[in-house]
Amino acid sequence: MTQIPIILLAAGQSSRMGGQDKLLQIIDGQPLLRRAALIAGLAAPVIVALPSAPHLRYQALDGLDLHQVEIPDAQEGMNASLRGALAHVSPEATGAMILLADLPDITTEDLLAVLSAVQAHPDNLIWRGATENGKPGHPVIFDRSLFDQLSRLTGDEGAQSVVRAHADKVHLHALPGQHALLDLDTPADWATWRAKRTTSNRQV
Repeated sequence: MTQIPIILLAAGQSSRMGGQDKLLQIIDGQPLLRRAALIAGLAAPVIVALPSAPHLRYQALDGLDLHQVEIPDAQEGMNASLRGALAHVSPEATGAMILLADLPDITTEDLLAVLSAVQAHPDNLIWRGATENGKPGHPVIFDRSLFDQLSRLTGDEGAQSVVRAHADKVHLHALPGQHALLDLDTPADWATWRAKRTTSNRQV
């Protein structure tokens, strides 16, 4: 199977963070964005959608082997990033994985598990991570045959309309805990997550 790249969506505005940039919050000594890119890069080639330069997120990715795509119309919402990044997917790739950059619990093993589902369940067009109790989440892999539909999307809904249109061709792959859903959008989210993580680490 031709390698499926990972599109890392990192052009959002962190509008609920009270002036802070959630993707530059530090986890294990490095910005969340860099950590997410490193995790993704161990699974597949990475294309990262970024806001217009100059922006501190570019510095967070210094030295990493990935393809940076500037999204000049990022304020439109998530679909501007999708359109921009999809244009840089190799014509030989059979699909693309869409990954949010603010999923702090996602692991390389999670990404590899969803990638492996493409071969294990070849009759589908969409393969996505889910919580351990089956609630759909991220990452989401789209077959190349859906790229045209994805490239016509506008606004901030993401690719949900495409997923709904092909609901009978979606394979859900359960990931541990809430890995597929837990994102951190507000300072309160971050505080709660850090507190739980500290407690968990002390118990190990």
